[in-house]
Amino acid sequence: MRLFNASHLEVKKDFREDFQTNPYEAGWASECIFFIMVENLSGKDPVLTAEVEISHDGVVWVKEGTVSKPITKKGLHFVRVKHFGNWLRLNCNISGEQPCFRLNIQIALKE
Repeated sequence: MRLFNASHLEVKKDFREDFQTNPYEAGWASECIFFIMVENLSGKDPVLTAEVEISHDGVVWVKEGTVSKPITKKGLHFVRVKHFGNWLRLNCNISGEQPCFRLNIQIALKE
């Protein structure tokens, strides 16, 4: 039987500018999916992109290379990653004119 863990990183928060999710220690897992639920968005031409970052210690971060497709509408979106070491987070960039995204972000890990 495979091990599985799902945890919320951000819950029903409004984001208007670039941010990083709370980090998550995931060294035991071999695969990860970040689920990004856009409950609401506003502003002119709002766009969110989420880039996976990895860390050996949860303090110093480096880009892993995986980037989401541009997110421009409500609904469930995801980013998959493998081969990530110990710590994971998303570095999210928001653009547009007065953009606002109401988000729930969850991490799902499997071994």
